[in-house]
Amino acid sequence: MANLTAVAQVYDNAGAAIAASQLGANNYQYSINQADVGRELIVKVARSTGNGGVTKTVLDAVIAYITTSHGANGAGDSAFTVAAVGTVTGIAYVNSTATEAVFLRVQGTGNLTVADADTGIANVAVTIEAIFTPAK
Repeated sequence: MANLTAVAQVYDNAGAAIAASQLGANNYQYSINQADVGRELIVKVARSTGNGGVTKTVLDAVIAYITTSHGANGAGDSAFTVAAVGTVTGIAYVNSTATEAVFLRVQGTGNLTVADADTGIANVAVTIEAIFTPAK
């Protein structure tokens, strides 16, 4: 995004003089947006290694829950699509290594709430870390 500050235009494209106009400063006027989907969430799945960490079983249970619709007539969680799975260090998630946190990039609309009782696995914290929506 351009960083425009107090620019005055005194000639039109044909070279004729015009009244000067000012463009106000727009420093740091960025929008939270992505172009490829309607709504996107970054979801953190966390579980301490003392509790076994985020294993494939844990991750599969969380993904199974958030990709299934829960509720009816607009009430309850909507089904989301998992677009990516990653780690805080940017390396690929490795099934054989219990890690404390895995991040999911999910796409969808509606609500997303996940609790231990939903996954059937204790001591799992699922939080929404960021929400990206289309610019209005």
